Parts: sequence; C-alpha cells; structure tokens
Amino acid sequence: MLKALAGGNKDGERAMDLKDRIIVVTGAASGIGRALAQRFHQEGAKLVVCADRDEAGVKATAAGIGGVAFTVDVSKEAEIADLIETVERDHGPIDLFCSNAGIGVGGGAETPDSQWQRIWDINVMAHVWAARHLVPRMAARGGGYLLNTASAAGLLSQIGSAPYAVTKHAAVGLAEWLAITHGDEGIKVSVLCPQAVRTKMTASNPDGVASIDGMMEPEELAEVCVRAIEKEEFLILPHPQVLEYMRNKTADYGRWIGGMRKLNRRFGGRGI
Repeated sequence: MLKALAGGNKDGERAMDLKDRIIVVTGAASGIGRALAQRFHQEGAKLVVCADRDEAGVKATAAGIGGVAFTVDVSKEAEIADLIETVERDHGPIDLFCSNAGIGVGGGAETPDSQWQRIWDINVMAHVWAARHLVPRMAARGGGYLLNTASAAGLLSQIGSAPYAVTKHAAVGLAEWLAITHGDEGIKVSVLCPQAVRTKMTASNPDGVASIDGMMEPEELAEVCVRAIEKEEFLILPHPQVLEYMRNKTADYGRWIGGMRKLNRRFGGRGI
C-alpha cells in the first residue's frame, strides 16, 4: 500500500498524497481534530472518518465534509479496535490514522491516581492501542501512515501540569519508537507538537505560558500539518521556535531548567 501512498520526498517533492485516501481522525468534534478533518477533505480524501466521544459534535463535523461519524471513547481499547475493524470492513483499508484526541489535567505529584490514569489512557494508551490494532494490518499490505498528536510539552515541559508533561513526553517517545521499529515495513509516522492552539483546552487559560509565542488557530495548524505530511516529516512543529527551544535544552540542560523555573515563577504555575 505504501508504494501507492508515497512517490519520493526528495527536493520538496510531494511524497504522501492525501487525495483519494481513507483517513481516520480521533478527537474530530472540535479544535485540532475538526480542522484536520476539514483540511483532509479539502485535499480530496476519499473518506474522512470522524471519531469523538462528543456525539453531536462529531456528527456535525462529519456532516459538514460528507464524512462518516463514530462515537468513540479513546480511553477504551475495545472502542478503538472496533473503530478500526468497522472502517476497514465497511469502507476499506485505512491509509492515514490520526490519533489526535487528548486532554489536559493540572497539578503535580499530588494529582489523584484516577486523573493520572485517565490522562495516561487518553494521551498515551490511545496511541498504543491504535498502533496495536492497525500497524499489523498496514504492514501486511505494504505500509500506511500514523499521525499522533502530542504537544511541544512533550519536547520541552508543561508549567503547572505534571500529568500533561509526562504523558506528552511518552507520546513523543512512542512515536519515535514506532518510526524506528516499523519504518522498514513501510509505516510512516509523524508526531504533531504544537504550542498553544485555540481549542477548548486553552479556552480556560488563553494567556498561559503555552501561548507565550502566540495562539494559533486550528485551521493554521491543519495547513502546516498537511504540508508536513506531504513531505513525510516525522516532527511537525507548527510553532517553529520550538526547535530552537529544543536545541537550547539539549545544549545546556541546567540553564534550560533555570529558564523554565523563571517562567514558572512568572506565570505562578499556570500552564494549560
């Protein structure tokens, strides 16, 4: 299948063509997921499958683009497995699976175990379960594409939220491992790591530390994402300055920690 998806990515050529593809987007009822679904439709996708636990929202997204809606709770492996099985049985092989749903939880080590577990299941295990049930199928037919939404917090950290920082780091680590381990089987992987995007998650704290470089609209992010997927880029950074922050971090970890402590004092622990 990958040979049908990719045509080389040298010198800026388009590698992943989204036209006539079957694409699944979780968290598609609003925000980043809805913008991605709409943008994939504009690119000429054969079918965009919209999944979310918000039934009314996901149906509205799907209706607006002639897609298909599924009510799915990604914190449950069985529901992800059923989504993949149903789409492939009723519509055809999934070319691109966007594991996009995510949540934020504030607090540190004192955060109750139940909240740690919930954010772990949604921000990390949902990616694991999607790969568990889809990678063998994709590998058997020669390839496919996974897009996992993480966060710049997964490369840097998150003021005010240990659960968010930890789970987003884990999501980036999983994406790296999938790309390394399954790349020779034709599995392409991208990990999306934005800073602040105007979504329900940021609505309660629009001036938090994540928005220090500006609040991006979901539609802007979706455009960046599509262009990066076309080039099969692993790391998608809608806020390009994050790359410089990463370089500063690895060049002098102690100095970077000191800078983050200053941000923590400046924002009083307000993060997401």
